Amino acid sequence: MHVHILGIGGTFMGGLAAIAKAAGFRVTGADLNVYPPMSTQLEALGIEFIQGYGAEQLDLRPDIVVVGNALSRGSPVVEAMLDRGMAYTSGPQWLAEQVLRQKHVIAVAGTHGKTTTTAMLCWILEEAGLAPGFLIGGVPSNFNCTARLGTGACFVIEADEYDTAFFDKRAKFVHYRPRTAVLNNLEYDHADIYPDVASIRRQFNQLLRTVPAAGRIIVNGDDAELAATLNMGCWTPRETFALARTQRPGGKRGDDAAGGDRSASADWSAAIAPGSAASRFTVHLHGKALAEVNWPLLGEHNVMNALAAIAAARHMGVAPERAAQALGGFLGVKRRMEIRGSVDQVTVYDDFAHHPTAIETTLRGLRARVAGARIVAVLEPRSNTMKLGVHRELLAPALALADRAWFLSAADLGWDLAAAVADLGDRARYAASVDALVKGLVDDACPGDHILVMSNGGFGGLHDKLLAALRARQ
Repeated sequence: MHVHILGIGGTFMGGLAAIAKAAGFRVTGADLNVYPPMSTQLEALGIEFIQGYGAEQLDLRPDIVVVGNALSRGSPVVEAMLDRGMAYTSGPQWLAEQVLRQKHVIAVAGTHGKTTTTAMLCWILEEAGLAPGFLIGGVPSNFNCTARLGTGACFVIEADEYDTAFFDKRAKFVHYRPRTAVLNNLEYDHADIYPDVASIRRQFNQLLRTVPAAGRIIVNGDDAELAATLNMGCWTPRETFALARTQRPGGKRGDDAAGGDRSASADWSAAIAPGSAASRFTVHLHGKALAEVNWPLLGEHNVMNALAAIAAARHMGVAPERAAQALGGFLGVKRRMEIRGSVDQVTVYDDFAHHPTAIETTLRGLRARVAGARIVAVLEPRSNTMKLGVHRELLAPALALADRAWFLSAADLGWDLAAAVADLGDRARYAASVDALVKGLVDDACPGDHILVMSNGGFGGLHDKLLAALRARQ
């Protein structure tokens, strides 16, 4: 069968292409702009892709067209597909019907931490010999690919709440029908499709309605929105995870309406070794110490991700001790505090953070690593939610740990960036183009600086341009 994928350059659709190819389908695709890591992954797999969405690509006469959620009515290829009466479906629906139906599906959902938690869980299951299939919205360094079919009985998927396709406005994750579901956290995001957090909460509850009573829900016990989601209906046994009272991300109390402390009674918890910046911690289940994790990652948020992954792996029969040992060899995910290079004692990082909570969490993790060294945060306000200005009041507080904050001033932003971050004072800097940003960063950089570049896109190749300019200065 010939599968033609529209939007093949995205991490989800590109991963789906890799899985379809491994399953024996003939795969082609198209996108407006295919760039690494997906372009290199597709080329390595021998998958032919077309630049653009012209109607002529349908002359390939595929058996089915898989439509990504970046496509909408009015696109020439979409209009031609409909006019010709061709068979079409969404990526999540195709995956559910062709792959997931035969697997024990483990879905990892949440506003933050999905990619890292999914990658951790995959590595634990791999080290346990379970050979999982997976589809991840990033590139885990232990596998160096975003997706694979797998030969084992389980399939781990990053469960995104974004909508499915122009003809299916449900969240992607309602298609997956998991037996194990991880709920990391829930905040307002995707303001282009959700009017408020309550509408996202309803989608998460739809996910819960698909998990069988014989399954398991692994849920952040310190998240009030998730508690409200569970109160809307949950028919599956659940296990909670949380940091100890003095070690919660952001110092949030997480108390419920009655004043009770949900984290104090969490099933899974972690005791972080003092002075370790969360590179060492002990895993507890029902108050009993089971295992110790020593790993290269830092930050309390990653400890939370690890607890979720260990708990989910246990539902697949992997002992926590074995899971903890596997995490000692976990190498992280590209574009999650990834060091892109160091020149003249200036280190440049790449991170996917684009929501204020993720920005704050990333900076907190870096501050734990570098102590008093100067941190230069570089932000591209690129996401749809950011462009709509929904979180603009939270942007300056999220950047509080940065010694300097540079912003790419996008022409289509639609709100006053300088006014929104006025509380940063003279720590804030602005550039109208990537080239101007590179020049400003190089002129400002000092030996010992840590430059943290944050964007959910390619940022115009800023990382490589910046490193090249630093070498030229050197």
